Amino acid sequence: MTHLVILFFATFSAAFMATVPPGLLNMNAAKISVEKGKLNGIVFSIGVSITVIAQAYIAVMISKFLHKNPEIVEILLKVALVIFTFLCLYFFAMAREWIKPKKKKNSEISKRNSFYKGVFLAAINLLTIPYYSGLNAMWKVSGWIKFEIWDILTFILAAGCGTFAVLYLYTVYFNKLEKKSSGFSKNSNYIISALMLVLFVITLFRVYNR
Repeated sequence: MTHLVILFFATFSAAFMATVPPGLLNMNAAKISVEKGKLNGIVFSIGVSITVIAQAYIAVMISKFLHKNPEIVEILLKVALVIFTFLCLYFFAMAREWIKPKKKKNSEISKRNSFYKGVFLAAINLLTIPYYSGLNAMWKVSGWIKFEIWDILTFILAAGCGTFAVLYLYTVYFNKLEKKSSGFSKNSNYIISALMLVLFVITLFRVYNR
């Protein structure tokens, strides 16, 4: 039971930090809140979070498949080294303001409700699945997660809750967060960069000990 608590808070924190930097999803949550009211912003956030839960589940299934097929893992581990290196440097550069994130403009889908807009925008965020697949692999090595029903449920719910928590803050407290967004972005990017570095070290260790 203790490992489930650790798993929840570790995954919740990772999801929270990954969603904090201003981007497509949280900026749309804030925009909808301003234009259509906070309730619509919250509904949008729920749509995003449900999609993230589904994506986290897919990520777990991918990790489970790879765990049972070590011959594929051998190749993907080496590919993962390159990916984690790139992500580590990218987020570190963003934190150092070498790379300034640009706001993405999206045409407003006036005839769709906020919930389905949240589902759609979250679904096209292609980095979510590999991010949670990497987290799942790291938690597996740490012994915090097993491929059992309660572990999987805890992992995917924590991912959804962590995402919703940030979007809720952007929806309800956007005016206050807007002034501090650069600080949030910088600190969270440092943390994500460090996380990618940890994933790199763990993956490198696995490559040379297979």
